Amino acid sequence: MRKTIQEIVRNAETNYTSGTVTLGKYVDWSMYDTVERINAYINSTHLSGETDSLGREKPFFNIVNASVNIWYRATDLDRKDIAILPDRASDVAQAFIATVLLQDWMKKARFGVFLNLWGRTLAQYGSAVTKFVEKNGELTASVIPWNRFISDPIDFYALPRIEKLYKTPAQLENMATPGHPDYAGYNKEAVKALMDATTSRKDMQGTNVDNRSEFIELYEVHGELPIALLSADPLREPEAAWERYRQQMHVVSFTATKGGFSDFTLFKGPEAKDPYMLTHLIEEDGRTLSRGAVEELFHAQWMQNHSVKNIKDTLDLASKLIFQTADTRYAGRNVLSAIETGDIFIHGPNMPLTRVANDKPDITAFQNFQSMWKNLANELASTPDALKGNTLPSGTPYSLGALLTANASNLFEQMTENKGLHLEDMLRTYVIPHLKKKMDNTDEIAAVLGDRDIKQIDAMYVPRQAIRNYNDRAAEQILNREEPLPFNQPMEEEAVRKSLAPLGNKRFFVPSDISEKTWKEALKDLEWRLEIQVTNEFKDKQVLLQTLATVLQSIAANPQILTDPNAKMLFNKILSATGTVSPIELSATTTMQPQAETVEPLQALAQQTYGTKQ
Repeated sequence: MRKTIQEIVRNAETNYTSGTVTLGKYVDWSMYDTVERINAYINSTHLSGETDSLGREKPFFNIVNASVNIWYRATDLDRKDIAILPDRASDVAQAFIATVLLQDWMKKARFGVFLNLWGRTLAQYGSAVTKFVEKNGELTASVIPWNRFISDPIDFYALPRIEKLYKTPAQLENMATPGHPDYAGYNKEAVKALMDATTSRKDMQGTNVDNRSEFIELYEVHGELPIALLSADPLREPEAAWERYRQQMHVVSFTATKGGFSDFTLFKGPEAKDPYMLTHLIEEDGRTLSRGAVEELFHAQWMQNHSVKNIKDTLDLASKLIFQTADTRYAGRNVLSAIETGDIFIHGPNMPLTRVANDKPDITAFQNFQSMWKNLANELASTPDALKGNTLPSGTPYSLGALLTANASNLFEQMTENKGLHLEDMLRTYVIPHLKKKMDNTDEIAAVLGDRDIKQIDAMYVPRQAIRNYNDRAAEQILNREEPLPFNQPMEEEAVRKSLAPLGNKRFFVPSDISEKTWKEALKDLEWRLEIQVTNEFKDKQVLLQTLATVLQSIAANPQILTDPNAKMLFNKILSATGTVSPIELSATTTMQPQAETVEPLQALAQQTYGTKQ
């Protein structure tokens, strides 16, 4: 069926906001309503209004944000947790350089800010939409808010992905002006027509009636669409053009008119890949949007508010002085308001005023009911009091609190692993191709390394550089008809280390360090293998430190313990179980013998200079 891109957008938005999908025989689900409800609960807002039918304010006893904060902390990832490891021993140097390039890009692109926003959205909604866009030769990563995104509720990639944008007239003008830093290739005539169509309405005095011109609504569309939509007049394209599809991008807008809609196309064109990627903490089958901390507590939050509202109403009622009488002269009158305003009233004989017994409400029952739902919320969100930092009840054994924390942390370890897998996909799909494309040069790059990285790179660099230095010096001596001294590798390596000492933990690299002309050529044949190294924030660090201290004391008291194969095996098992130190790291300082260069070429050079040695 032939439709313009604007018609596709309008239908998709209508179906998304007003339609539901069937997840099962008894489950009808609206992704739009779920997103809006999550947004309301995060901001402590009632869905039914802030007052009840009698005009009384309704409190919002927020329990979801505390769980969101725990999920956010428990699944946190940092830039330092990302490293590129080689598949082959010959790729060690290339993988190390790739890691340096990646860290350099993450610093320039403020990837740490992206990781924080991404983690926060995942904790709130359970899923997050990320977007990677190249602009002016730079790759930027962002997280798209769910309340500005339209997609299929069941299969994220089934229908076009639509992002709602809001731009001021000045921003639109810049995005249609070639040479401007914000230029995005927008059609200048279409932008002008759109701004004219969205001018604010004015009254008879010339005052703006609304603020429609302050922000103009746009729709950015990405997806596999018929190639006919790329033409100037899609509806006139032949049938064959509607049967062929390719990935493309459109930026459109429309305004309502009496006869229907006025459509505007600001940009359209093919694209190499979809900039959007859907990520989850724990993926839910049959749903685009997973279940985050807020949705898990939908019913618990509702019952918490219900209980607190009942307690508030009961306490408000108990704080009032209420009287009753059989005197018909007070029928329909508010005696309480008369008392508060200081009026004097007289009741008839034999018709006394009696106090209504409203001073002993059953608050305890409401509190018990509230606690029941709060405990359920902790179980649903895997956030026991120990994780929240609350003091456990008196008499609770420490081992029980540690067990609860460990059991709750198991779920977060799974979530963190899923984040790591998604992060690997981002690097493979967007970041690494961008870096390889940009590195068609021989520029020197600098890197600030940790102690472990310094040892690894120096183990590769120092021996090789020592041979280079000796060869250069010896070649010069031979050309000057001087007899070079024999090669002394320890002395030459010590000289290289002294030359590197002023650099501290900073190192500089050029492509020739790995025997290639440019970075692009140096990395062209590298098979990337990404490993996201995650530090588990919920492990008991005190126990880890105590274990490591005990191991250190044992070795100090008996250094020969590691010569026994059985004792060494147990020692390595203990280190591996802590998850903080790998046994391999302890032997990583072994000097790597260089293979690329040797001293033998000097013999040939000497023969050419002096002739055959007598």
